[in-house]
Amino acid sequence: MSTLMRLGRNVSALALLLVSACGLNKRQSADSAQLQETAPLNHAIVRIDGQAESLAAYRGKVLLVVNTASECGFTKQYAGLEELYRRYRDRGLVVMGFPCNDFMGQEPGSNEEIAQFCQSSFGVDFPMFQKLTVQGDSIHPLYKTLTSEGPQNLRGPIKWNFTKFLVDTEGRVRARFEPRVDPLDAELLAAMEPLLPR
Repeated sequence: MSTLMRLGRNVSALALLLVSACGLNKRQSADSAQLQETAPLNHAIVRIDGQAESLAAYRGKVLLVVNTASECGFTKQYAGLEELYRRYRDRGLVVMGFPCNDFMGQEPGSNEEIAQFCQSSFGVDFPMFQKLTVQGDSIHPLYKTLTSEGPQNLRGPIKWNFTKFLVDTEGRVRARFEPRVDPLDAELLAAMEPLLPR
């Protein structure tokens, strides 16, 4: 084998390792056997204005649960999330934004400041919730379930802002999309469409 061919194979192997390690572009889906083993999401959550709710109240809707941040390189995804919500909300989609400050302090504001930023910068109309923690000892129960108690192949720590979880009408997590997957990406839409109420 020539030196050039060996070099090419080494570069390809390194590229695969980097993509695997980073994981920011990856989509994972739960299989039907795993879905039956997991309980539906019923967590208590609090709207950004202080109104208490439960995820159980969203039964019959398809949810896209996203940890957001106002000072992240992916913050522009707010526009895509809002477009997705406006396009599909009449068909039963609810986008849910959960601000977090876990990654390099990219969500430093108060809940009031976050709400103002989302409205003035992106016209966000989808539900936003109070700032929470998505990793570590203080992880919110919702994110503990999403990352360590849901379907086996969807588990794992949140790596960055704008990780997306697709939840079906029965409250079960069906897919996970890493941060670089745009809200309007064809793969996300293809995973979502069959779940929408008929």
